[in-house]
Amino acid sequence: MSSTARQTTAVDWKPTDKWLLGIVLAVINFWLFAQTLLNVIPGIQGELGVSRTLGNLAVSITSLFSGIFIVVAGGLADRLGRVKITYIGIWLSILGSLLIALTPENAGGLTDAMLLGGRIIQGLSAACIMPSTMALVKSYYEGKDRQRALSFWSIGSWGGSGFTALFGGLMATSFLGWRSIFWISIALSILALFLLRGTPESKAPAADTPHRFDWTGLVAFIIALVSINIYISQGPAIGWLSWAGVILLALFVVFLLLFFKVETTKARPFVDLALFRNLTFTGATISNFLLNGAAGMLIVSLGLVQVAAGMSSLQSGLLTLGYLIAILATIRVGEKLLQKFGPRRPMIWGSMITGAGILMTAMTFLLIEQYVVVSVIGFTLFGIGLGFYATPSTDAALSNVPDAQVGAAAGIYKMASSLGNAIGVAISAAVYVAAQAVDPEMIRSWGLFIGNQENVGLRFGGAVAILFNLFMVVVAIISIMLTVPVHRPKEEEDARPEVPATPSIGS
Repeated sequence: MSSTARQTTAVDWKPTDKWLLGIVLAVINFWLFAQTLLNVIPGIQGELGVSRTLGNLAVSITSLFSGIFIVVAGGLADRLGRVKITYIGIWLSILGSLLIALTPENAGGLTDAMLLGGRIIQGLSAACIMPSTMALVKSYYEGKDRQRALSFWSIGSWGGSGFTALFGGLMATSFLGWRSIFWISIALSILALFLLRGTPESKAPAADTPHRFDWTGLVAFIIALVSINIYISQGPAIGWLSWAGVILLALFVVFLLLFFKVETTKARPFVDLALFRNLTFTGATISNFLLNGAAGMLIVSLGLVQVAAGMSSLQSGLLTLGYLIAILATIRVGEKLLQKFGPRRPMIWGSMITGAGILMTAMTFLLIEQYVVVSVIGFTLFGIGLGFYATPSTDAALSNVPDAQVGAAAGIYKMASSLGNAIGVAISAAVYVAAQAVDPEMIRSWGLFIGNQENVGLRFGGAVAILFNLFMVVVAIISIMLTVPVHRPKEEEDARPEVPATPSIGS
């Protein structure tokens, strides 16, 4: 099809609510199904015969690979076609879910390889789906229609993350078993392909001159992030200051420095750091990284009540029911707050409410009956805060980005989500384990931890790890205050309310 014909088809075509549902289903396959291991892994690692540290790596490695390759996929979506990359992502989701669903029990290296392989492919799937679907939403909607579509997109991501613990626990304890999670994911991926059929291709305008891909920057980025993630997640097993640990840290520092040197000198870098000259984009991206990192609170709090209080994955998942309801109920509220106040204030309000929720879940010194009540309230506040934050942050990140860079910008923004999640989970799990080494007698001498004194080490470790997540939220609030303007740029304010909902597609 010629460039002119493609443009005509795109202009004649209008997105429907069924099409938007297909987008949401594509997005939710990562944030709901792939993330269920946050709550399910404590109960299935014994069944599969994998170690605790490898189980923690299986949890974080999906977000890690998503974060590593999401910018590459965003750039490919701009050049090769956003619909094409979305389809590739959905098929990868099917493949990754299939590998995990078929992972054998106690088969040694084969079990490890299929579990980690499936998780890595799920990460590559998310890397394709996140920036390409976000770019399609920006291409086919404008003004308030775009904000509404972004709200539903956020329901797929933030809402999916809110439902993941409850859904994973429900499936894992039902007669269907935990593997049913991934069979359902495959079924919904196929439904998403059906709903998205016939979508006209969307691309950025072709570059004036072809350029070679920045393989040096990509390889340096991969080595740096994989090194630090393995160091964090496997630190308790290999030793933080062992030769292996020191080598991993050295690899991280050396290749991170190489990455920044390459990206600041190349004309066509792997990550366009020039986008961070836009302070609003910078603030939205940094705070997005940190608030997604706060998901580490989930793996600690839910794992703690399973180990220390003997709860099942379903019982622990029920603690997050308020989180699910709150985030689904408030995402559209965040959209309305964005339209009334601009992005800054709802982003700050949402982050503050999120922080209050995390603080409540850190009260592990209470009796289990008291902690259940407090944590339910805390998870609910966590969901309300993220609901307020989600759409304003996404809109702030993309509203001023040129159409030719929307895929790359969306890739960087969602890279922040995935890397924040991966690193936050890895650090939280590592801190949780490390803090348990504190002398229990010293903890008891404080007289703070009431009730069962045999598990004060676990409870202390949980509190310290959860408070680390609160620290990340505080830094996120500071970053928003320093970077996101109080008011929108005047030209954006004037243009936004009356913009007709017509698509804008490059050749």
